[in-house]
Amino acid sequence: MGKIVNIKDVAKEAGVSIATVSRVLNKLPTVKKANKLMVEAAIKRFKFRPNVSAQRLAAHCNNAIGLVIPKSSNVFHSFYAIQVLQGVGLTVEKLKLDLLLHITSGNSFLNASAVEGIIFCEIIGNEEQVDNVLKMDIPCVIMNYFTKDLPVSCVAIDNVNAAYKAVEYLIKLGHSRIATITGKFDSQIAVERLNGYVKALSKYKIEKRNIYIKYGDYGRESAIKATKELIKLKNPPTAIFVASDEMAVGAIQTLVENGIDVPKDMSVIGFDDNPFALNFSPVPITTIRQSLYQMAVVATETLHKIITQKIEGNKKIILPTELIERNSCRSLT
Repeated sequence: MGKIVNIKDVAKEAGVSIATVSRVLNKLPTVKKANKLMVEAAIKRFKFRPNVSAQRLAAHCNNAIGLVIPKSSNVFHSFYAIQVLQGVGLTVEKLKLDLLLHITSGNSFLNASAVEGIIFCEIIGNEEQVDNVLKMDIPCVIMNYFTKDLPVSCVAIDNVNAAYKAVEYLIKLGHSRIATITGKFDSQIAVERLNGYVKALSKYKIEKRNIYIKYGDYGRESAIKATKELIKLKNPPTAIFVASDEMAVGAIQTLVENGIDVPKDMSVIGFDDNPFALNFSPVPITTIRQSLYQMAVVATETLHKIITQKIEGNKKIILPTELIERNSCRSLT
């Protein structure tokens, strides 16, 4: 095995100082053309590849950001995680950054010294880590969670008004007996989507009935259980607003298995615009579209701008949502 060539060898071969070699490697314009050509020739002769980690340490810059994702049993199969990973991953590639992925249930912390900034996909369960990052004055962006109180940038959607939009759509179709299946209630998102449901009922003077509110966890099984409870009611709903498309699938499957036609007998509207909602059988699902991919892109770009000091202060960014009409809802009028 041949000797590993280092920067000293290159400098000796080129007849220049180590500092000159370093300036050439870092593409600084303060090197004489003759010296630059000699260094480049020595690099080519030795097939020298600089130690990137050492360069970054010398520059007090590691060029990496961290991504903290909540741990779940299906984290690498969930629509949410896949969209976030795609958005962040492709953006860091475009920005020529490195990415350190940390999946945690809140019991383990990302090594903050290894990154220049951090994106948190959710802060529920990670409050202590977020507090530590803010105390260390490390650039940070929280996505899919809106906060007015914390001195941190965040990128989210208006979940209250998005849910309001979904329920208002059902009301305008003539439905008044509208149920909801919520997400997991340890998340801000689930609370806000329930608040949007209640807000729409109140606006149109429809009584809120607690028996029509069922609590899920964003998973299909929880929706199946909730739907079975709803159809057993003496006066069941004519429509269900479901807090995720994954749960909407479970709800529709349960309705069909029990001889309830969607949308003839029951209307169902979901949330997310998961790709399978478009071609779901027996009926494509009407839903609220939120771009998790775009949220991840914006969060990454915002963090990079904070790190490079291209923006100052804490940015509170709200992205738009869109009602997507398909075939799982029908008018009663």
